[in-house]
Amino acid sequence: MTTEMNQTIRLNPQDNVIIALKDLAPGAVVPGLDVPLAQAVARGHKIATRPIAEGEKVLRYGQTIGVATCAIAAGEHVHVHNLGMGGHAEAQEFSTEVHPLPVPTETRHFLGYHRADGGVGTRNYLGILTSVNCSGSVARFIAEAVEKQGWLDEFENVDGVVPIVHGTGCGMSGKDEGYETLFRTLQGYARNPNFAGILLLGLGCEVMQIPDLVGRGRMRADGNIRYMTIQQSGGTRRSIERGVAELREMAAVANKVTRAPAGLEHLMIGMQCGGSDGYSGITANPALGAASDLLVAHGGTTILSETSEIYGAEHLLTRRAVTPEVGAKIVERIRWWEDYAARNGGEMDNNPSPGNKKGGLTTILEKSLGAVAKGGTAPLTQVYKFAEPVTERGFVFMDSPGYDPCSVTGQIASGSNLIVFTTGRGSVSGYKPTPCIKLATNSEMYGRMSEDMDINCGDIITEGVSLEAKGREIFELFLRVASGEQTKSEELGFGGAEFVPWQMGAVM
Repeated sequence: MTTEMNQTIRLNPQDNVIIALKDLAPGAVVPGLDVPLAQAVARGHKIATRPIAEGEKVLRYGQTIGVATCAIAAGEHVHVHNLGMGGHAEAQEFSTEVHPLPVPTETRHFLGYHRADGGVGTRNYLGILTSVNCSGSVARFIAEAVEKQGWLDEFENVDGVVPIVHGTGCGMSGKDEGYETLFRTLQGYARNPNFAGILLLGLGCEVMQIPDLVGRGRMRADGNIRYMTIQQSGGTRRSIERGVAELREMAAVANKVTRAPAGLEHLMIGMQCGGSDGYSGITANPALGAASDLLVAHGGTTILSETSEIYGAEHLLTRRAVTPEVGAKIVERIRWWEDYAARNGGEMDNNPSPGNKKGGLTTILEKSLGAVAKGGTAPLTQVYKFAEPVTERGFVFMDSPGYDPCSVTGQIASGSNLIVFTTGRGSVSGYKPTPCIKLATNSEMYGRMSEDMDINCGDIITEGVSLEAKGREIFELFLRVASGEQTKSEELGFGGAEFVPWQMGAVM
């Protein structure tokens, strides 16, 4: 990675584009180019370093991000007007680049809440988990009643009551892929170690039945779970009264659990990117990759997701798979997604979003290559379906849409007790019961939205901070937040509206 006097950056010697590091005017003379710029180029956008013929591959990171849809002159802006997907199939290689990480010279820990099933929470919430949309309002009424009554202040070790509401659970098949995915998601939330107890609330007549969740789900090893339906409880008012009473009993149990030292093998971090820009694959994502490697080296687990946003970069993961069988699972998921998009009238290149494109990203190939950088260099130990329990430690992949709230929902259901989120355009969200760390890709956005961002990774460009140093900074924040330090999104109160199960199948 080289820079040209802080105006542009070349990410790989093979690249035929460079990236603007600040807004450049028409006619600007850029070091490394033989001609002045043909037109204005915004920060984060691409510039051709030499003439590129129509149909020729455009390279960034030393990888194909698309093909020229017309002849591109040296010094010309490269974006949606002259760059398209084209043919992009990469030969799949399995387990050819599996490199063990260096063994740490130190032993680290965090202070967490130890659970009966062996998990460790970074927070100590009580949850009201709804089986169906129809019980969502009553779940919120119960949480509001607890807050209004004020008795939660008596339990200093309990972080609060979180109503988990959603828009499905009925009007669906009771035996298809959509049902099983929702079942796994609810089951996973009930088991997440950041919950000290769960009140399971249904209406009573829905497809997603409470008895099935309690019985087949086998939801909590500690027994701190209660369940009820509004119909059997006698309606809204009686359900609120009963729910508040149940939660007070559960709070007394939850309050007995205090923070205690835990090894980093008990940290499971879901990694996300959203509102990406041309800097994402240069600063925050590779810095997070360095932090991911540090955590994995200490025995922890990191989860990469958003299958539709690794499309075109999956070959970088299959090469790191610990076995060819694990690598083949990535390919199988990509093929599933191609079929899923086709049968729903979509296409895999419907991303990047308008905001991504404004920030300099052109094709899903370009976005995916930057997104995969979040996974660092660690071997890929396993591939999971959405919301499937993660049982292998190390760097893993969980299948999910690229829609951030949905993808994070799956990661938390899979067991994540911490979320880290990189963003270039700016993101405001949180994901109770799991704290979310926000990483800004550029200093300009960080300065504008510093109240929402936890770490600025833009100083990798503006101040010359190394990826290694930034990765260490992120890693240290992991441990502080896991031990109780609040993130910016927690301070602002986010996390009550971001539970979004992946809704598949017909709505009946």
